[in-house]
Amino acid sequence: MSRDIQVRKCETLEEFHCCVELQRQIWGEADLEVEPVTMFVVAAHTGGQVLGAFDDARMIGYTLAVVGMSDGVPYLHSHMTGVQSDYRDRGIGRMLKLFQRDEAMSRGIRLIQWTFDPLELRNAHFNLNRLGAICRKYLPNLYGTTTSPLHRGLATDRLLVEWHLDSARAVAAIQNLVKDPAEAPAIIGVPAELEHWQQENAPEVKKEQARMREEFTKWFAKGYAAVGLRAGPGNRAYLLTPWSDF
Repeated sequence: MSRDIQVRKCETLEEFHCCVELQRQIWGEADLEVEPVTMFVVAAHTGGQVLGAFDDARMIGYTLAVVGMSDGVPYLHSHMTGVQSDYRDRGIGRMLKLFQRDEAMSRGIRLIQWTFDPLELRNAHFNLNRLGAICRKYLPNLYGTTTSPLHRGLATDRLLVEWHLDSARAVAAIQNLVKDPAEAPAIIGVPAELEHWQQENAPEVKKEQARMREEFTKWFAKGYAAVGLRAGPGNRAYLLTPWSDF
């Protein structure tokens, strides 16, 4: 990770326009569902977050979050985080999330939520293992079927991430005190061929999505939470445990 990378709040129209341009670079012009600059302006002025990662003066990553309310308690919904392709795998996404955590906690906010595709295992590992978040809710076809090539014509099923910022598991994870999990009372296995199927846009991906939807829905209804991803070759699985702490 470059020592020159800095993360800070974005506050100017120029910076918000940089976020939009970076969004296009990361996800491509073919994805028509680009958030406009007005979304970034509103988030920054209504208690949300617009955060940028900078290599000197160049923005190379960003996070956009909006304010939510649950049972009278405010939280942040982190709508998107992106890092330019040639800066990936250098810890910048984690820098953005940790800055996001610190900024939220400085305002008394203790929960950040976001969603991710359960078929995207790198995101699952990052969210559950590296950040210490949990998932207890499955949202089938959350955004509807879109024209985005990123969604490959699949239903936009999502897991809802809960990042309880001052929980013991989150603190341990961000301090690198936790080994990647291996066992749990319940598991949802992941086929070794999944990435190959995704690259080929094979029909097996849709079948796997339907199976995962059924499995997650079943376990969540029993009071379980997804707490980790076992990433061993040929032995990958979501790990779930009974959950009543939150």
